[in-house]
Amino acid sequence: MKAAFLFPGQGSQFTGMGKDFYDKFEEARDVYDLANKVTEMPVKELCFDGSEDELKETKNAQLAIATTSLAILAVIDKMNIKAEYAAGLSLGEYVALVYGGFLKLEDCFKLLKLRGYYMQNLVPKKEYAMAAVIGLDSTKIEEVCSRHEANGEFVVPANYNYSMQTVISGEAKAIESVSTELKELGAKRVIPLKTSGPFHTKALEEASKEFYKDLQKVEFKAGNGVSVIKNLDGSIYKEGDNFAEILSKHIISPVRFDKALSIFKNENVDTFIEIGPGKSMTGFINKEKLESTSNSIQKEEDLEKLK
Repeated sequence: MKAAFLFPGQGSQFTGMGKDFYDKFEEARDVYDLANKVTEMPVKELCFDGSEDELKETKNAQLAIATTSLAILAVIDKMNIKAEYAAGLSLGEYVALVYGGFLKLEDCFKLLKLRGYYMQNLVPKKEYAMAAVIGLDSTKIEEVCSRHEANGEFVVPANYNYSMQTVISGEAKAIESVSTELKELGAKRVIPLKTSGPFHTKALEEASKEFYKDLQKVEFKAGNGVSVIKNLDGSIYKEGDNFAEILSKHIISPVRFDKALSIFKNENVDTFIEIGPGKSMTGFINKEKLESTSNSIQKEEDLEKLK
C-alpha cells in the first residue's frame, strides 16, 4: 500500500470547521492555540464562529483552512497513520511542507498570515472572480481565454485540477462572458468559487515580490523522506530547492494538481486521505478514476474511516 495525504485550498472553508477536533483532542487544541499565539489573530474564533463573509476574506481563509488541516493532521499523526506522499491545493502545499519536514509549524503560520494579507491587499482594485469549469478539456479553455485576452479582457486558467476540471481566474466581467462561451462549447457546469481575488495570475505580481522577501528569511529544512509534490510543475521537492523562489512564483502561476495526479498514477499510490475542510481533492481522485481508495477527514466522526 502507498498512501498520500492531500490538503485543501481556499474555497473549502465553512463555519465551525475543526471545532469537534478542538473539543475532543489535545493535539488539535495545541495547533489552534499556537496559531492564535504566533499570528496574533483570532484564527480559532474565525474557524469556529466566523461568518461566511469573514471566512471568504483571503487574509482569514488561508490561515483558517491551513490551521484546521494541521489540527486534524496532528490527530491523525497521533493515531500513527502515515503517508509516503503529500500534496496540497494552492495554500494546502504549506501544510504538505510541514508534514514533509521542510517547514516548521510556526513558520507556516507566519508565512500564511503574510501570504493571505498580500494576496488580498496587493492587487489592483477591480472586481475579480474565479470559476471551476467542469466537463471540458483544458486546451479548449486555454483557447477561449487566449482569445478574450487578445481582446483586452483579463481571464486565464489558474488551476488544472484534473483532466476535466480547470479553474479560470480574472476580472469578473471577463469570467462571466467566458463562462457563457464555455457552456456553449459543451462545459457541463461552470461553478463560481468562494474566493475574493484573481489568484494564480499576473495580477498578484506585487504580492509575489513582497512575499519573496519574507520567504528568504525562513529557514527551510532538509525534509523527512515524505515526497511532497509542487503545485508549480508537479515535481517532487528536494533538499537544495530554492523554496523562496518556488513559493513566490506559486502565487502567480497556475496550480498543476493534474500533474500530481500523474505522479500518483505512475507511482501506484492507492490510498488517499484528504485532511481538512471540504472534499474536493478526493473528488478529483475519484473523477480521474485512479485505482484507489480515498477518504475525506473533515469531521471528528470521519476518523472511523481510518480505523
